[in-house]
Amino acid sequence: MRELFDEVAGQSQLDPQEAVRRQTRAPLRKRFYAGAGVADADGGFSVTLDGRPIRSPSGKPIVVPMRAIAEAIAAEWEAQAESIDPVTMPLTRLANSVVEGVVDRVDEVAADAAKFLGSDLLFYRAGHPEALVAREAQHWDPILFWAADVLGARFILAEGIMHVGQPDAAIRAARAAFPTDPWSVAALHVVTTLTGSALLALALAHGFRDEDQVWAAAHVDEDWNIEKWGVDEEVASRRAARLVDFKAAAGVLKGLKSEVG
Repeated sequence: MRELFDEVAGQSQLDPQEAVRRQTRAPLRKRFYAGAGVADADGGFSVTLDGRPIRSPSGKPIVVPMRAIAEAIAAEWEAQAESIDPVTMPLTRLANSVVEGVVDRVDEVAADAAKFLGSDLLFYRAGHPEALVAREAQHWDPILFWAADVLGARFILAEGIMHVGQPDAAIRAARAAFPTDPWSVAALHVVTTLTGSALLALALAHGFRDEDQVWAAAHVDEDWNIEKWGVDEEVASRRAARLVDFKAAAGVLKGLKSEVG
């Protein structure tokens, strides 16, 4: 089992899409267990295969902080047919990433996500047509107002793609709102990477926006182009793959927030 996720989690802890690209080149392993379950563990819960706890690619124990998340991971293993396809197991990949690349590097991973605060998707606006300008404002402005009012982070907007520097105080204020536990930080990083926006990830993590609203906000421009020019099947396929990882990370953020709340 250990080598099954080596390329997915061991070599690409922070980028779920790179993990998927690597795994699609790897041969699938045969299912070797009869059933998956959940057991109590020190500090949380473990996912078991025929009663034996799963481990990370390097052999570290995987301890999940919530039973519901552990049960969802077990369900991924239970859903596998004759072969095990890690591409269809986003929560398992996230769990491996937490253990292999986040637990001992929480601040580093959070800082990597915080880099997006300097050039967030929400800062760069279309100048025309008016309908697109209005749609971006509809999806993005409430999040910027929330960041200003609740987080104390006031950012500068720009038209087009020319880079605009952001106030250090705004970046620090938004960064202070990041979660601190490894699972939430890992999930926040995934959402940030997939959406191109740390502010969208923060709005999701704090419950200001739900996952459907965040996903729609991340694709305002893309959806506009689809309406005008039609669907590109290759682009749609990549988006569907990203959505799988996004939903897994969003579920972790929601579950952990509800437990803390």
